[in-house]
Amino acid sequence: MMAPAAINLGVKLHVLAEADDVSVTTAARYTVGDYTDYDTLAAFADTVDVVTFDHEHVPTQHLQRLQDAGVPLAPGPGALVYAQDKLVMRRKMAELGLPQPNWRAVSSVDELLAAAQDIGYPVVLKTPRGGYDGKGVWVLNSPKEAQEAEVWFNGDHEALLVEAKVNFRSELSAQIARSTTGETKAYPVVETIQTDGVADIVKAPAPALKDETAHSAQQAAETIANSIGVTGMLAVELFHTPETAAGFMINELAMRPHNTGHWTQDGALTSQFEQHVRAVLGLPLGATDPIAPYTVMKNYLGAENHDLYGAFPAAMRKYPHAKIHAYGKSVRPGRKIGHVNVLATNGDLDAALAAAIDAAEIIRHGRTDS
Repeated sequence: MMAPAAINLGVKLHVLAEADDVSVTTAARYTVGDYTDYDTLAAFADTVDVVTFDHEHVPTQHLQRLQDAGVPLAPGPGALVYAQDKLVMRRKMAELGLPQPNWRAVSSVDELLAAAQDIGYPVVLKTPRGGYDGKGVWVLNSPKEAQEAEVWFNGDHEALLVEAKVNFRSELSAQIARSTTGETKAYPVVETIQTDGVADIVKAPAPALKDETAHSAQQAAETIANSIGVTGMLAVELFHTPETAAGFMINELAMRPHNTGHWTQDGALTSQFEQHVRAVLGLPLGATDPIAPYTVMKNYLGAENHDLYGAFPAAMRKYPHAKIHAYGKSVRPGRKIGHVNVLATNGDLDAALAAAIDAAEIIRHGRTDS
């Protein structure tokens, strides 16, 4: 989805793709290769002027070697590690004095039991690296369940993260772009609805969020971006906790264009994808103003319909104001394969939400109603 923005700016993309069935069909050029292999990364880096990322899973040590060899990385490994490693991130948020859940690093069941007793059940146990979309996350409700977690201390990680299970009103995302020049631009804070650990719906801007809370969340995102040296897009995923002093707690970071920012493709003056391109190239950043009172983004996941394009006419006919985006991925159950954006130009958020949900379901299940 970065390709159209790059094309408009006359920038050529070369993508290192893990397989032929991922979202690379619109890139000017792509190479299939293993992003966990240093030699593959180094050979790829020789073909481009700057390397950026659409996920956090490239090994940190490889990125450090590339940077030491003079390869321009945006963001660099010193920043990206805060999105790669949740324990490193938690320590940094504590250093910055930003609100977050009570947490501990634990290396054994005994340490887990002691930490959970101190924090108070229920607690959430997380792998510090590799988890996303709800993977690598377990909710523990009692000492018995904590004792059964011994299998997760298997040597793949020096320590696991255990933290309080936050009682939140909703989930939020504060996105900000930071350029190589240090310029920053924040987007409106949005509300996200998760289903089975996957971002399902985004409402932009977040309805019923106090202005002071939204402003504080944007300030926190800017503090993080500047403190760790982000280049490109940063998404700060938050719990909305109105009963706390700040009104929010920091959950996780993502240092790239993010699912919670897909609404900007149609709902903001500058999309997160164009903004990321501008930021990593050191171009002046674009305006982030929303162009409608609300925009709703609805993901659609893989289901029984494999002919997505065949369902587009029905969805477009029924909802001509909906903007449909497909990722070019093969269809697998539960896989994110596209999204729908609907702008509430008249301010009717509920109507926009209903239209986005129904259009996504028509595509997902191959319905032909109109």
